[in-house]
Amino acid sequence: MHHGGGKQAGGSETQLWVRPEPFTLGVLPLPPHPKLGLHYLKKISVYAKTKGKQGFPRLSYAVWKHVACNKLQLSEDLAWVYFETYDLLSHPSGEDRSEQEGVTPGRKSVETFKFLLFLYIQQSNKISLRDSSLVTGEEWPTRSRSPSPDPDGRTSHGPKGLDEQNHLLFVINHLDEMMGLLVEPDQYGDGVHDQLLSIEAVQALGFVIEGSSNGKLVKPVHTIAMQHGVQQQSGYSKISQSFSFRSLQTWVRKHLGANLFGITACIATGRRLSWTKPIEQDGRTESSPGKRGRVATNAHIASKQNKVLILSQVCKQTVSQSSEVVSEAHIKIHRCHFSFIYLLSPLRSVSIEKCKHTTVVLGPVATCINVVGCEHTTIIAVCRRISVSSSTLCTFHTLTPSQPLVFGGNDSLTFGPYHTHYPQLESHMTQVGLGTESNFWDQPLALGKVALGKVKLGPDSQEVPVFEIMNPRDFYVFVTPFDMEGDTKEIPGGLPEEYERALHHRERDVKRWQRTVKEAGLSKEQKKQFQSIVEAKFQAWLAETGNKRQLDGLVPSSPTHRAAMDSPR
Repeated sequence: MHHGGGKQAGGSETQLWVRPEPFTLGVLPLPPHPKLGLHYLKKISVYAKTKGKQGFPRLSYAVWKHVACNKLQLSEDLAWVYFETYDLLSHPSGEDRSEQEGVTPGRKSVETFKFLLFLYIQQSNKISLRDSSLVTGEEWPTRSRSPSPDPDGRTSHGPKGLDEQNHLLFVINHLDEMMGLLVEPDQYGDGVHDQLLSIEAVQALGFVIEGSSNGKLVKPVHTIAMQHGVQQQSGYSKISQSFSFRSLQTWVRKHLGANLFGITACIATGRRLSWTKPIEQDGRTESSPGKRGRVATNAHIASKQNKVLILSQVCKQTVSQSSEVVSEAHIKIHRCHFSFIYLLSPLRSVSIEKCKHTTVVLGPVATCINVVGCEHTTIIAVCRRISVSSSTLCTFHTLTPSQPLVFGGNDSLTFGPYHTHYPQLESHMTQVGLGTESNFWDQPLALGKVALGKVKLGPDSQEVPVFEIMNPRDFYVFVTPFDMEGDTKEIPGGLPEEYERALHHRERDVKRWQRTVKEAGLSKEQKKQFQSIVEAKFQAWLAETGNKRQLDGLVPSSPTHRAAMDSPR
């Protein structure tokens, strides 16, 4: 394994690492398409350059769709998902996204070189996780050493965010091919066996590799490679305004190592936060201090783009935060059980992995929410996209301009409309460039061979979808129970008509019941007895549903809920 680092002329140290976002958010949990290898991608590169401004340096969706559907035999849905996923990773900030949202698919374009690299790294799904040399002994979260099939024959993978070593190994093993994709035809250097890479090509390599020359400020790989003290090693020539392929590759390999701001680094050296406290219920503590969830962040050293927050093994607890530490961070929620997690700030991305019986309420997510291997978990969020794989009996209340993606290994998923709000919600939505104009929460897209599950009906087996749209009869509004400053007083965009109608019907039934009780003419003693019965039924319902634990968890340790929400610790 390579360990980055090396002095340059100015005395500062160059370190390069693999950018996590393209792998953790961009690589779809699908077997890579056989025609996304080097041979076909080079053909696409040549073809794109024959299409003028429609193909290079930016590739239009129309040209990509033609190539993908007619040459590579991809479905139109999958062709669009690849294109949209890359586009989403390219414009994560609010301003960029706002400009892009109104553009029709036919008029959208992506950077050709970077998009080819994005398609190429889809092959990283083929990497075996069995190599024990990749395991670095992370204390938490842990991941399985290798994919293991569950009893139903599905493969359960370890959390993507902890596969940094696999991503690094993939880039080291395939760097020659990845750089080969970026070579212009007939661009040869000093020797017959060397080629030249343009500055634009090395900028494209920055989609996958970034680094630092001083340990703090993160820069794209081309910026570091063009620094005065580095040019000789990286093979940059001011005269030809290009790089030697061989020199650049040698330089990248020498300095490529662990991500200074990745999940593994955050686990090892990040700041631990005391956000979780055991819940006292009926005079006893629900979870012992030894079982307290672990929360860590690198917010004290990382830039906005590289900020990471990890919540792991939060059990039977309530975590509530709206603070600078959370704002615009990459969030990883891992192995949390029977808990309630509120992160009410604008977020960059969210991974929710191997959680059970947990409710997660999020501020607006600029890019993706990836849900992997969860059970009986409810996610409530405004997000640009949500994808779900290997999860069972989960419910999603989303407001999203992209179709939710349903991959393999899922069972009994329910999609409902976004049904909550908190005072700063609309302000946070503006911050990440999300609006209410387009909302595809009720149009999930199933991708992959296991989009359908088999169910036995009588003597026959029958395939049924693994997800359903929530029945309005089962719909309730979710109240976010915090007092914060802000102007949002209702659910952005309102509720779909049939769900609004269901709430009105239920409200009418409650009023009818209250009137019946009022007109029953009960004596004082009967009223008292009736009240105690209702109270007992209510307490039993709270206990059965787990809502009692949530209420107990909301009892603040600080004087006000507001302090709990605003404190970064």
